Amino acid sequence: MTEIKFYRVNDAYGYLSNFAPYPFEINGLIWSTSEHYFQAQKFLDKAIQEKIRRLKSPMDAALEGRNRENPLRSDWEVVKDDIMRLAVFEKFCQNPAIRRELLATGHATLIEHTKNDNYWADNGDGTGKNMLGIILMETRKRLKAE
Repeated sequence: MTEIKFYRVNDAYGYLSNFAPYPFEINGLIWSTSEHYFQAQKFLDKAIQEKIRRLKSPMDAALEGRNRENPLRSDWEVVKDDIMRLAVFEKFCQNPAIRRELLATGHATLIEHTKNDNYWADNGDGTGKNMLGIILMETRKRLKAE
């Protein structure tokens, strides 16, 4: 089976990255990237969510989301995968060009390839969980079915 590895926004398949600039709306709010949405949802405090939503870059959003001075929601480990599923699904539903690109990947295995993450990515050596890749493939399957 074909594998598609992605990580950086400016590389091939960069549109798959959570840092890729494809805005979408959820509950009346526009999110610049899926990274912004994901990081904001780590917190129940609406002011922190809004601060993250308004940050200029996805890296700034990621850094603020990792700031442990912000009170992490107690159920984060339980809800984080479903929050990512929602962000990824809405990103591709609301941006037809990348929706077509995702569907064009066919049955390829999608892999976020970096040693910087062993949960969302492959840990750079295939030992990571690749949860973002899994969610992207779930999204592709869901979009094909619609």
